[in-house]
Amino acid sequence: MKRQFLIMLVMLTFLVSCGPAGPVATVAPAVPTAPVATPTTTPNVLSVDPEIALGPISPYLYGTNYGPMHAVTLEMMPLVEQAGFSVLRFPGGAWTDGVDIKNFQIDQFMAFCEQVGAIPTISVRLLDGKPETAAELVRYTNITKKYGVVYWSIGNEPSIYTQLKQANYDYTTENLNRDWRPIAEAMKAVDPTIKLIGPEIHQWNDSYETTPKDSAGRDWMTEFLKVNGDLLDVVSVHRYPMYSPNNPVTAQSLRENTRRWVREIEYLRSLTTEILGRELPIAYTEVNSDPTSSILQEASPDSFYNAIWYADVLGQMMNTDVFMVNQWVLSQRSTGLGLFNGNNIRPTFHVFPLYKNFGSEQVHAASGVADVDIFAAKRDDGALTLMIINLSDIEQRLPLQVAGMELAEAEVWLLDIDHNAENLGMQAFAMDGIVTLPAQSATLYIIK
Repeated sequence: MKRQFLIMLVMLTFLVSCGPAGPVATVAPAVPTAPVATPTTTPNVLSVDPEIALGPISPYLYGTNYGPMHAVTLEMMPLVEQAGFSVLRFPGGAWTDGVDIKNFQIDQFMAFCEQVGAIPTISVRLLDGKPETAAELVRYTNITKKYGVVYWSIGNEPSIYTQLKQANYDYTTENLNRDWRPIAEAMKAVDPTIKLIGPEIHQWNDSYETTPKDSAGRDWMTEFLKVNGDLLDVVSVHRYPMYSPNNPVTAQSLRENTRRWVREIEYLRSLTTEILGRELPIAYTEVNSDPTSSILQEASPDSFYNAIWYADVLGQMMNTDVFMVNQWVLSQRSTGLGLFNGNNIRPTFHVFPLYKNFGSEQVHAASGVADVDIFAAKRDDGALTLMIINLSDIEQRLPLQVAGMELAEAEVWLLDIDHNAENLGMQAFAMDGIVTLPAQSATLYIIK
């Protein structure tokens, strides 16, 4: 219900504009108690209807990757603890397919999750991995130590094992299907309550023609779901949409990308439903703009505009009921991808404390303005929250209409070139209902 409703809204907008928290298995969309008319998108207006409930927002949209290669400095830990990270994927990246995780590393990771206030997900070895090794890791984690880790995955991007020369032979969909299942069955035999995430393939896209294939032309996701989908609890992919080694990423290319995520997510959902006859929660367990080592450019992952892009992408994920998102990566010294580089803070980090103040129950919001998106929710304390993203290079002065409310004032948080997700305090709305959005900004309004 929520997805169908939101797809119509997104399409209309596109046409107009041209201790850790306890884990849960799924976040079910809320269904309105009575039929409601589909609101129309009004050109040149930002509109919100708090009475049109769209269901709960998954708390696991605000995740990142963390592992032995991604340590955080002591000086940065207070920021990590306060950021609002909700889920940490460990050990992150290709590391998991080069070694077997040791018990002491599990203990360290669980202590880190508790310190941060995030739930854990753990990835065991697939390439040259052994079922008994994975099973013993589950046993230690959940039976011996009683950590209660629910979400587990097997391997990292098997779709490029050959390309990255991790495997010294042609690793195909047949290899993946043969290797993955016995590991999964061994893990489930130790703890039947765990939920498996997979297959963690690289560079998801929006059609059969554009998704990854093996050397024989077989579609990685399709073949995996046919053979192993019965054991899967959450379907997962990775996405870095700006991969273009010979052409620097621009702010304009990021700006044009955000709404494409809707098509990619809906294609994944339709494919799993078609093959399995049931829906699966969707996880994007690695997300960033450009996977290369690009740095100090207009729109490289360490840039300010990457933060505005990511704020909007999270809103698109919310609109399409994505269950889990893990940004890549918490800390990294060699590229621009880390939220931290030693004691340096990258702008995209500030997206997380901004969304930490966002609501948990989504309500209808729509933009009739090119390059401006709005997302709205209600918080547990009854506040209405509005996240407005101005992707454009110019200041926007736009009418904001909230059904059933006369806007007087709001607590305002601002992320722009001059403000790092700063609380600007209570601000009065203009009498004419116009809101002023700085160029390249994300503004959070909390209306109580």
